[in-house]
Amino acid sequence: MARLFLLLLSACAALSAQADEHTVVVNAAAPGKGCVEVEVNGRRAQSISCLNEKLLPNSNNVNRQPPTLSGAEATMQRPSNQLGLYNRAALEHRMGNAFGKSVTPQRPAPAPPASPLLPPR
Repeated sequence: MARLFLLLLSACAALSAQADEHTVVVNAAAPGKGCVEVEVNGRRAQSISCLNEKLLPNSNNVNRQPPTLSGAEATMQRPSNQLGLYNRAALEHRMGNAFGKSVTPQRPAPAPPASPLLPPR
């Protein structure tokens, strides 16, 4: 029983020695800043939300109008079907139920030939 007690006591002492090596220090945020810095094993790390706030554009840049586009840039912003380029939705519409099955588009069935004996409708 005494050996078990000594073993338990030495394990607790070893754990407390390890706890000193791996300390975590959290500094409180400044009232207006809102950022928290964490120090683990002597290395500092800021919170991600604080870093995101720092990366946001300035308020004077947010209200500024975007620059006007030149003619070529405006053409590049147009949709592909207005430029005559490949457009999957237009291709599916043109091919009908033959899309993915055949290279010829879907066409209505040809009308049967008119009988010369019956009057036209």
